Amino acid sequence: MSPASGDLRRLTAGAEHAGERLDRVLSDLLETPRNQVQRWIRDGLVTVGGRTQTKPSAPLAGGEHIEVTVPPPAPSGIEPEAGALSVLYEDEALVVVDKPPDLTVHPGAGRPTGTLVHRLLARFPDIEGVGGPGRPGIVHRLDKGTSGVLVIARTQTAYRALQAAFSGREVDKQYLAIVYGAPDPADGTIDTPIGRHPERRKQMTVRADGRSALTHFHTVAAARGIALLEIDLATGRTHQIRVHLKSIHHPIVGDPVYGEARWKALEATVRRPLVRFPRPALHAWRIGFTHPVSGQRVHFEAPPPEDLCRLWQEVTGGVWPL
Repeated sequence: MSPASGDLRRLTAGAEHAGERLDRVLSDLLETPRNQVQRWIRDGLVTVGGRTQTKPSAPLAGGEHIEVTVPPPAPSGIEPEAGALSVLYEDEALVVVDKPPDLTVHPGAGRPTGTLVHRLLARFPDIEGVGGPGRPGIVHRLDKGTSGVLVIARTQTAYRALQAAFSGREVDKQYLAIVYGAPDPADGTIDTPIGRHPERRKQMTVRADGRSALTHFHTVAAARGIALLEIDLATGRTHQIRVHLKSIHHPIVGDPVYGEARWKALEATVRRPLVRFPRPALHAWRIGFTHPVSGQRVHFEAPPPEDLCRLWQEVTGGVWPL
């Protein structure tokens, strides 16, 4: 495929990318699987500082101008599957859904079927071929156990505009989380870099040489050893909220990776609902962005899910505070 037949993307490596591999940086900036980025590099579709770079592992110094000729998307090969969808909004350019917990967003290793994408293709077949391979229409992601608002592009133009908005930190993202303990002070900002864990490569951690990450939090209510936080996500690093809250010693209830068994120190009457809660108590609550067609600022909200409300009521004995 000739470079002229693709979509030219211009990027600049930041100072925080110094020493990182080219393929890893492009994968993060373009929100594209690393193996796909590696193919583009080897096919001569990437230039760094005006020179074609065909080595995926090439280190960056930071500050380089990078051009990527993104080939036209190929059909996903994913078979549509019937399944429930909670659609919050739809038009010709995009769809906004409320993703339930424990539903994987797109196919991947160990999950070839039964994802949100399979359901989306059954209802919105026009997303086929939009966006990255194997994840048609998907502009951003939520972890499998995280519920809440998710935006899907229906056209390639909308996909590029939304992806640029996410990369440029032009999207407002608010989450709700139930954590152990009560932050003191009740409101604050966590401004610590996040990078890959040096030993557990599937996990992230706070580390001095990581990428900048900024999380604002506000305590809505606290009682009986837990707190409900409203999170304003200023950046979008992998597992950012979970890692940041753990770093200030308020891990999310039910988190199987970054959580802690804090329930052991609480009174016996509240332990059971905390122990049995099956997922991270994290919900993507609100999102706001500039509509890729109208140019108007739009906002969407996914109501707090029943399981979070029930957890709060069972532990604290009080009503959901929002």
